[in-house]
Amino acid sequence: MYFESHAHYDDKQFNADRDQLLKEFPSCGIDIVINSASGLKSSRTGLKLAEKYDYIYASVGVHPHELNNMTDETIAELRRLADHKKCVAIGEIGLDYHYENNPRETQRFWFKKQLKLAEELRLPVIIHSREASQECFDIIRQSKVRKGVIHCYSGSAEMAKEYVKMGFYIGIGGVVTYPNARSMVETAEAIPLEKIL
Repeated sequence: MYFESHAHYDDKQFNADRDQLLKEFPSCGIDIVINSASGLKSSRTGLKLAEKYDYIYASVGVHPHELNNMTDETIAELRRLADHKKCVAIGEIGLDYHYENNPRETQRFWFKKQLKLAEELRLPVIIHSREASQECFDIIRQSKVRKGVIHCYSGSAEMAKEYVKMGFYIGIGGVVTYPNARSMVETAEAIPLEKIL
């Protein structure tokens, strides 16, 4: 059994062969896929994919790169979409200080709002954190959200252990295979295998 915990099959890059690809998943042993949203539009399209395929589930949320038109009405729409029977998480949400497409204050504000939504709906979160490890950790710790995944984790081994204590899974990406990725190897070795995605 394979479980793809983070995908973006609603992305336009899959337009040419999306259905062909997704129809083959069961025969390849892929039993569950979570299509992670990056914005309001992908929240909707991810749910449409989930309606079409029994083995696809979706999250709803707005990625820190996509906050330009974020309003309280967006939060209300996410709340409505999250009521869908195949919505399993709020995400991909968080902080991205690498590109800083949006001001840090704006990112923090909407991250907290979406965490609050997850808390109210009792849904896990899918967290994006790039070059904002400590601040992201502090905001999550101050919230009441205690389940989800820290996607493409890049923080310290000690912080990963703290996330695990709080109830989170750690998403370890392909970077762990790079020759100079010693800190990621240390992180992977420091946490229980069953907490790694």
